[in-house]
Amino acid sequence: MNEVYGKLQNCLVSIRKKTDFVPQVAIVLGSGLGDYADGIKVACEVDYSEIAGFPVSTVPGHAGKFIFGYVGDVPVVCMKGRVHYYEGYPISDVVLPARLMKLMGAKILFLTNAAGGIRAAFHPGDLMMITDQISVFAPNPLIGANIDELGVRFPDMTEIYDKDLQEIIRKTAADNDIALQEGVYLQLTGPSYESPAEIRMAKVLGADAVGMSTAVEAIAANHMGMKICGISCICNMAAGISPVPLTHAEVQQAAAEASAKFKCLVTESVKRFCR
Repeated sequence: MNEVYGKLQNCLVSIRKKTDFVPQVAIVLGSGLGDYADGIKVACEVDYSEIAGFPVSTVPGHAGKFIFGYVGDVPVVCMKGRVHYYEGYPISDVVLPARLMKLMGAKILFLTNAAGGIRAAFHPGDLMMITDQISVFAPNPLIGANIDELGVRFPDMTEIYDKDLQEIIRKTAADNDIALQEGVYLQLTGPSYESPAEIRMAKVLGADAVGMSTAVEAIAANHMGMKICGISCICNMAAGISPVPLTHAEVQQAAAEASAKFKCLVTESVKRFCR
């Protein structure tokens, strides 16, 4: 058995010893956005450290646990904190949680993150629906022997972010009077914030926001046939655009200030996904 697939299966066996909950939607919460999970009708929780071989998040603002429960009547699994490539994990471990949630039963992956705004019209606290992505700086998680049990060798990436889910998010935002930006997200490795020259490069490439996660997870989930959507919380303006030095505390504060509209948008969208 492929080593990566074997580890994934071991994690599934480990978590199934703790719960047989079957989610329809998987939600990944980014930096500072973890308190969204407080509004879920919780069925059970599993700390990452309780799952054999599972990578454990080391970043402030990432609690490190799966929350199983309900958003409205929709069964969900929520990652309260993710792992990042910059923490030193191999890329296969970074995308293991997304793959695991698909094996648990989730058909939809809702990715969220804290991001730096590149487009001049953005402001800290804005919510940006991800319409496409650029991932050429972090290693592609599909490099190596293909895991045929998960997907094809050369998966199409024409529509990583599902158009139907985007339309639901767009309509949900309008119905709840939530201003919603849209754009392309670019993942860099971190953990250092970008230089002004790197932000100019990202802008030339067509990026509207930049961060240190998400894109590799979307690639792995798309490989497995999941429907994917994503929201970036614009927590600061990127280097060279922002007049002040960038800090993680600033990211967490901006995420907290956007919390109410973020919770509303995610909750009401998830309810509509499964109608």
